Amino acid sequence: MYQQVRYGVFLRDVLMLAVTSFGGPQAHLAHFHKILVTKRNYLSEADLMELNSLCQILPGPSSTQTLVAVGFKIGGTSLAYLTLLVWTLPSVIFMTIMAISLFDIEQKNWSLEFTRFIQPMAVGFISYAAYSISVKTINTKTGISLMIMAAVTSYFIQTPFVFPAILFVAGLISALKYRAQPKEEKKKISVRWTSLILWAGVLVFAALMGWATKKVPEVTRPIRLFENFYRNGSLVFGGGQVLAPMLYTEFVKKDSTEEHVRPVEFSKKPFLNHDEFLTGYAIVQTLPGPVFAFSAFIGSLSMREYGTFGEIMGAFMSALGIFLPGTFLIFFVIRFWDSLKKYRAIRASLEGITAASAGLIAASAVILFQPLDNTVMNFAFTIGTFCMLAFTRVPAPYIILGGLALGLLL
Repeated sequence: MYQQVRYGVFLRDVLMLAVTSFGGPQAHLAHFHKILVTKRNYLSEADLMELNSLCQILPGPSSTQTLVAVGFKIGGTSLAYLTLLVWTLPSVIFMTIMAISLFDIEQKNWSLEFTRFIQPMAVGFISYAAYSISVKTINTKTGISLMIMAAVTSYFIQTPFVFPAILFVAGLISALKYRAQPKEEKKKISVRWTSLILWAGVLVFAALMGWATKKVPEVTRPIRLFENFYRNGSLVFGGGQVLAPMLYTEFVKKDSTEEHVRPVEFSKKPFLNHDEFLTGYAIVQTLPGPVFAFSAFIGSLSMREYGTFGEIMGAFMSALGIFLPGTFLIFFVIRFWDSLKKYRAIRASLEGITAASAGLIAASAVILFQPLDNTVMNFAFTIGTFCMLAFTRVPAPYIILGGLALGLLL
């Protein structure tokens, strides 16, 4: 049983987690355990780990879904939505400010040379994410094979639709090994479809609204941003590291030589350039809270031609789009999870999904490094960042801040 708690106390703890939980989804779980289990005893360690396992097999931001699921379990739907808001708002606000500031600097023709080490460092972060996932979770020949196949496929077929297809096929292949999973007594599955219908309804409604307002670009673009991020949030497994290559494929202008984008129709993509994308991805690594807040940075820059209000609107619609589908899906599945997890095929599919996620991240590191100059300095900062993350305990924010400081000094 989950103990009854006061909303204010729980949300204050969530806010504390939002401003202190550095390190991405893997590290977030340790922070959650410290505050929610050890300090407050809102739930048991076993309950927390089970909720986290559930979120690993769902698309969306896993650490965000875990925290929202805790709020749902102990306080219902209202507390869950408040948990989502308090957890995501600090990092979303900061990333919006960073995007507006970056565009302002570009408009004033100020030098961005001090950020020149940030791009290769971001590639180092992505490389370490692939390494970390593979070392911790891939320990079979099937997993290794699926990781390699996912990496090669996503490298040569760089379209948004290839990512969910890779993850689905990988999960299906590993599900065939279900006999290796221990048997458990099955329970009858009783499904409440409300949240799933809401998830699908919002997706269809956003697409229809985008079509209906296509002749009014200042209205269409925020709606299309919402639809785009909502779709990606409905398909991405593995957290923000896997989201990065998806967003790069959809949003980054292939010609990165232009300093900023020209106004374009959204149907042709609201482009960022390569350096802007990597700068934003590096900045989000310095923040506590969800890596998916990177969506606010991209959404803001995608609306830059409409002024500050447009940038804020773009950030808000993008963040709302990326976080909502995972919330709807966790509400849907959590009600029958106790019955679903008894099926061996479901548990077996996790191996393939995780392995493919690692492959997607590894391929994205190569893709993101290619547009950078092949200089000794860029290689050194990429490899150095990877080694610091892998072999030292230096927190990620300090690594990024160190790179900015070196950019200023050198």
